[in-house]
Amino acid sequence: MPQENLDISPDHLPARLWQELTRAPHDRHHDWRTPILATQGIDGSGPQARTVVLRHADASLWTLRVYTDARSAKCSELLAQPLAQLTFWSKRLNWQLRVSALATVDFEGEQVNAAWERVGQSRAAADYLSVLPPGNPQSSGEPATEHSGNSPHGHHLAILNFKVCSMDWLALSKDGHRRARLTPAGMLQWLVP
Repeated sequence: MPQENLDISPDHLPARLWQELTRAPHDRHHDWRTPILATQGIDGSGPQARTVVLRHADASLWTLRVYTDARSAKCSELLAQPLAQLTFWSKRLNWQLRVSALATVDFEGEQVNAAWERVGQSRAAADYLSVLPPGNPQSSGEPATEHSGNSPHGHHLAILNFKVCSMDWLALSKDGHRRARLTPAGMLQWLVP
């Protein structure tokens, strides 16, 4: 168990958390690269949680970014109710981070175009070119190979931007758990684990 779970000071905690968050999109093996995103279902189904891939984290703006298919349920859920939560777990650190955030969904613009320039050159491009929206039934278990021509952009990539409202950090340790809540305004409150 890392000693830093016990030694981290309040002055260093925000920077330490953002250090991990900004590293995660660039390190395929980082535990925080694939958080759980929770949204509120719009069809009466209650909370919806799924794993997403963190694509960008900005410590100065307290923002996080995720790519998705524009036709996915999470887009319509976040448009209807933009309050979301992302939960990160690091086995290496024994840290859980729950991030409450306000989401915006971008279907077009410079950010989407720049993202598509990168994604469009990868194997992941097929996920955003499929004629079938995510979650639709298909006849076989094979990946959909038909490309969609009904998008004005030729693809269905959308970007979910999350403006962090607060973070709830929990460090698990056999010597005693620690927990704190942080906000972009600089508030740090120690909590009972």
